[in-house]
Amino acid sequence: MRVLSGIQPTGRFHWGNYFGAIRQYIDLQDEHDGYYFIANLHALTTIRDPEQLRSLTLDAALDLLALGLDPAKAILFVQSDVPEVSQLTWILMTCTNMGLLERCHAYKEKKERGITADAGLFTYPVLMSADILAYDANWVPVGQDQVQHIEVCRDIANSFNHHFSEAFVLPEARLLSDAAKVPGTDGEKMSKSYDNTIGLFEDEKASRKKIMRIQTDSRPMEDPKEPEGDHLFQLYQLMADEAEIQEMADTYRRGGFGYGHVKKALAEVAERYFAEARERRQRLASDPDTLRDILADGARRARLKAAEVLDRVEQACGIAAPAVAAK
Repeated sequence: MRVLSGIQPTGRFHWGNYFGAIRQYIDLQDEHDGYYFIANLHALTTIRDPEQLRSLTLDAALDLLALGLDPAKAILFVQSDVPEVSQLTWILMTCTNMGLLERCHAYKEKKERGITADAGLFTYPVLMSADILAYDANWVPVGQDQVQHIEVCRDIANSFNHHFSEAFVLPEARLLSDAAKVPGTDGEKMSKSYDNTIGLFEDEKASRKKIMRIQTDSRPMEDPKEPEGDHLFQLYQLMADEAEIQEMADTYRRGGFGYGHVKKALAEVAERYFAEARERRQRLASDPDTLRDILADGARRARLKAAEVLDRVEQACGIAAPAVAAK
């Protein structure tokens, strides 16, 4: 099966990104044909600083490689390095009903909040569809909030297939696990939008400071506490081993402890959990030529597939000259 996913470089990755999605992408690369890209074209709807976008794009690639994405197993590339996708987007636009885009939740939410939505945001699902269809992707790992976009992709592909020919493989959403609901420092879902994140590769002192500020309830120290549903415990069990998780759960149920004890333990297991990734990232960051080579090779391999699909689509809709049989 071919698996495809893109991640926007709109900020540095945090624990929620890793446990909610990135870790699962990395697991999939061992069993499937993986295409993973840095969605810098999508990021243009929110980032207007060119140097910031360039920096975040490279940071995203470094982070993914440091976290275990293996270019020998999966294709890693930058979205804009595959121009065939932009060309395919226009073709898909001609088969996309306006009402379909008007119903998409990202556009509707901004409109309802009185925020000006540009044409990029409005047509975002079409570019996303081109991202998926350009590589004949079978599975797209997404959270529940992105399932609608996969349904839109299928609708657009079906529209083209109906008008012309069966040129597109229809993708299926592969739902990410409940780990996507990683609690932030305020107990809500960890998200840059809520300013409640803990960065994967930020300074360890800064991470500890954020951990020590995680909001907790006001129950007395001596009271026993149920660990399930406690957001500190939820974070701890993402990174601790089974024996440590059991010991911490027992501590909760006995009572007689302060949340500062849990926060300190959380900081320690987090530093241990990401220690190898931190070391790999430092090595990669000190060798920019290798990073450029990985992304260039990924783009080359991605373009081969995208060009094959684009040619098939252009032949189907009549904007390419018919293939001439060899004599």
